[in-house]
Amino acid sequence: MDAIVGIDLGTTNSLVGVMEAGFPILIADENGERLTPSVVHFRDDAEPLVGRPAARMRVVRPNDTISSIKRHMGSRRKFCGSLPEEISAIVLKKLKADAERSLGHEVSRAVITVPAYFNDAQRNATKRAGELAGFSVERIINEPTAAALAYGLENLKSKSKIAVYDLGGGTFDLSILELNEGVFQVLSTNGNTRLGGDDIDRELLDYFGRNAPPGRPKIWDGYGEPSLPSERLRESLMIAKHQLSTEEKTSVDIPFFHGSETLHVDLTREQLEEIARPIVEKTRGHCLRALADAKLEPKDLDEVILVGGVTRMPLVRRFVAELFGREPNISQNPDEAVAIGATIQAGMLSGAVRDVVLLDITPLSLGIETFGGLMNVIIPRNSTIPIKRGEMFTTAVSNQRSMSIKVLQGEREMARDNWKLGEFEIEFEPAPKGVPRVGVQFEIDANGILHVLARDTKTGREKIVEMKSAVDVSDEAVEAMLADSLEHAFEDVSERMWTETKLKAEEMLAAVDKVLRVEDKIDNGEREEILRRAEEVRTALSLGQIEALKKATAALDSATQDLAARLLEKAIR
Repeated sequence: MDAIVGIDLGTTNSLVGVMEAGFPILIADENGERLTPSVVHFRDDAEPLVGRPAARMRVVRPNDTISSIKRHMGSRRKFCGSLPEEISAIVLKKLKADAERSLGHEVSRAVITVPAYFNDAQRNATKRAGELAGFSVERIINEPTAAALAYGLENLKSKSKIAVYDLGGGTFDLSILELNEGVFQVLSTNGNTRLGGDDIDRELLDYFGRNAPPGRPKIWDGYGEPSLPSERLRESLMIAKHQLSTEEKTSVDIPFFHGSETLHVDLTREQLEEIARPIVEKTRGHCLRALADAKLEPKDLDEVILVGGVTRMPLVRRFVAELFGREPNISQNPDEAVAIGATIQAGMLSGAVRDVVLLDITPLSLGIETFGGLMNVIIPRNSTIPIKRGEMFTTAVSNQRSMSIKVLQGEREMARDNWKLGEFEIEFEPAPKGVPRVGVQFEIDANGILHVLARDTKTGREKIVEMKSAVDVSDEAVEAMLADSLEHAFEDVSERMWTETKLKAEEMLAAVDKVLRVEDKIDNGEREEILRRAEEVRTALSLGQIEALKKATAALDSATQDLAARLLEKAIR
C-alpha cells in the first residue's frame, strides 16, 4: 500500500506523519525523535548530513551548514552551490526515508505545508522540493489551516470561528477560519514569511555582541557571515531561550570561548522579553488586518489557537491574550500541530478521513493589465480556492495580430504599482478594433498555484501557462504593498477614474472625427455643434479636469445622438 504522508517542512524543524486506524501518527526517526532539525551540512567527500548531526556541525563548520533555508524559498540565490528547493529536498528525503523505515514500504505521495502568505514562486519551489525528494506532491496546504484541522478533528459537529496564531522559527501567519459541520473555510489570512524566532535569536546574539566585555572582540554584528564563536554562542542562547519559557533566569557557560577563557552569560526572562517584544509586536498589524478582512472583531472568535515553537514564550501568550481578549487554546503541541493537520489532510485525500471539507483562500488579488495601464482584477484577494474565473477581452487598436497577457498580483489600481508574475502572447487574425474576442481564465489549484489560459474564441487557438516565476520579493515589500494600497486608495481610485474617463473621451473623439470626415449629409448647424462640443472635450482633456471631462463627454454624446441614430438606420437599410 502506497500511503500519503503529511509533512510540515518547517524553518527550524520538520516532521512527517501518516494516518493509522483513523488517527494521525507522527513518525519518529531511528533515535525516537519526531522533530528533525531543518539543517543540512555539506561535506566534500560524502553525502550531506541532515537533521541533528548537521545541527551539531553548525558550531564546527558554520559556513558549510545551512539552516532556515525556508526563508529563501522561491529565490534563485544559491547556498553552498545549491538552490533553496534543492536543500529543502535533502531534508524531505530524510523524512521520506524515516517514513519508509517505519512503515516498511515505499512512500511516494505527500501533502506538504507552507506559510499561508507564501507567494506563487515560494509554493512552486516547495512543490519542486518535494518532487526532487521523490514525492508526488498531492497537495500544498497552508500551515494555519493545517493547525486548525489538528484542532478541529475532534470538534467536527461544532460551529465556531477560529483564529490560528502561528509564530514559528522563520515565519508568521494569522488565519481566521470558520468550522461548520465538518467544513473548514478560511475567511482571511495575513502574515510575514520573514518574521519569527530566528529574528529573536539574531537580536539576542547582537545584544550580547554589542555588550561584550572590554578587550574581547566583537562577537557578531547581526548581518555578517557566521563565525565559530558566534555559532557556539547562538546555539547556547537558543537553549537558554527555550529554558526561559519555564524558568525566570538561566546562564550560558561556554568553555574556551575566547582563548582559554570561559564565557559566562546570565540571562533573565525579563531581558529576553525586552529583546523579543518589538519582534512579537510586529505581529499585531497582521492580526488586525486579518480580523478586518474577515469582518470580525476579537469578541466574535470562539478560539485562538497557538502554533509554532515561539508561542511557548510567556510573552507571546500574554500578547495574544491581550490582543484577542481571551486566553489562547494551547491544547495542541505547538511544534506538532501543523504536521498533524498535514497528516489529516493526507488522510482526507486517501479516504482515511471522511466528512471533512477544506476550503482555503488566496491572500492577494490576481489580474491582468488592460488598455491605459489599468489593473483588471480577475480573482480578488481572500477568494476561496480552488477557484476558476475568467473574463472576455478585445483589442483597442485595429489590425492587431496578437494580445499580450501581462499577469499581475497586488492590490493597487494601476498595473505599474503591482507585481508582474509573467507575460505571454496569444495570436489571432487581424480585424478592426473591438472585433477579436480573447477569453482569459485564471485557475488557482488546491496547492495555491496559478494557471492562466488565453483563448481566441474565433479559431479556438489557446495557450496555457503555469506561473512558475513569480517575482521574488521580500515580505517587507508584501506588507508595503498592502499598506500602500490603503494609504494611496484615494489617489489610486482617482487616477483609475481619470484614466477610464480619458479613454472613453478619446474613443468618442476618434469616432466623431471619423464620421465627420466621411459623412457629408450633416447640416452646418449640427456639424458646428458637434465640433464645438468636441473642442470642449479636448480642452477638458488638456486641463486634466475629470468632472469637466465627464460633463463635456456627456454633452458630446448628446450632440451626436441624432447623427448616430441616422447612421444606424442607414446601416440597417
